Amino acid sequence: MKFWTGTAFTPTTDAIALARILDEVGFDGIVVSDHLIYPRELTSPYPSPTGKPMWTPDTAWPDSWVLIGAMAAVTQRIRFTNAVYVAPARPLLEVAKQVATASVIADGRVALSVGAGWMREEFELLGQEFGNRGKRLDEMIEALPALWRGGWVSWTGKHYRIPELMIEPHPPEPVPIMCGGESEAAMRRAARLCDGWVGSAYTWDEAVHRVQRLTALRREYGRQSEPFEIMFAFREKQSVDLFERAEDLGVTAVMCSPWARTTEPPEQTGGSPADRYRPQIERFAQDILSRMR
Repeated sequence: MKFWTGTAFTPTTDAIALARILDEVGFDGIVVSDHLIYPRELTSPYPSPTGKPMWTPDTAWPDSWVLIGAMAAVTQRIRFTNAVYVAPARPLLEVAKQVATASVIADGRVALSVGAGWMREEFELLGQEFGNRGKRLDEMIEALPALWRGGWVSWTGKHYRIPELMIEPHPPEPVPIMCGGESEAAMRRAARLCDGWVGSAYTWDEAVHRVQRLTALRREYGRQSEPFEIMFAFREKQSVDLFERAEDLGVTAVMCSPWARTTEPPEQTGGSPADRYRPQIERFAQDILSRMR
């Protein structure tokens, strides 16, 4: 079982210190979330019962690849990915360039986790079509490894046509591509095209349903024997027993934020970022990580 945590809803300036601590105590990875803007006139429905985002307009969403590059530069072993990156809102070559650069800076400690997105306004502001985003994302997932090979590369598909060119630097090793999202289309995309799936937060019963569905889809596409990451968070009391049962279920990684379960949020305790986060993270490492390895 691998243990990841996220930077969402933490102060942007805390991320570097947080990454150092997580690297030191033995966390396996950090996930970075992605949003470009929050429009004053937001008409796109958020995929939730209320149809509204759970965050306020002034919530900070730092650029994924700038933040990953910065955290990678001050760490040694911890890995980085997204939960999730709205790749089809960007041009294909821009995604290829950003991920490749981050992978080089991190010496290969980077995976790309993509999602189709839900906010039409972001797509329109970036000049990308919203209606065909799923089909373009499918093609992106196939095109990116071809563009990351190094040397003269090209791609010809239905939605993207890249003439022969060099795009350097290229990743030092293959970049895993995972898919996020809870829709049937997203889970099928993960099972058919990707190296793994990134979910949200679930109860135990919800988690069992998701894993069983992914297993069935991978079998349907003839990929049941290939390595496949399954990563999400639990809305359950965190314990060794829970994570051992999850591992037996087929979950390969869990997202945990040790500081999120304290009675006093880190930003209210004062002191440096290291002082605020370290006690909770080290306690989690002692109580959970040390007993799972």
